[in-house]
Amino acid sequence: MAKVEFLGPINRKSIHVDIQNLAQLKEIFKGDSELQGWLSICAVAVNDTLVCALDTPIKSDDKISLLPPVCGG
Repeated sequence: MAKVEFLGPINRKSIHVDIQNLAQLKEIFKGDSELQGWLSICAVAVNDTLVCALDTPIKSDDKISLLPPVCGG
């Protein structure tokens, strides 16, 4: 199962999901209104590489990271 990390202020524990692409992950999160707000502004990385396409294939040992925007100075 792939591991999903929620980084920074999302403040959730990691979960494991059995999915084949990011579109399926989006469906899993569909019913979570708080997480939907984050998804609209987060970058997504698979195995530490930023991705944009929902059809990005996911393997069972992949790590998916939701990366919220940060402020810096």
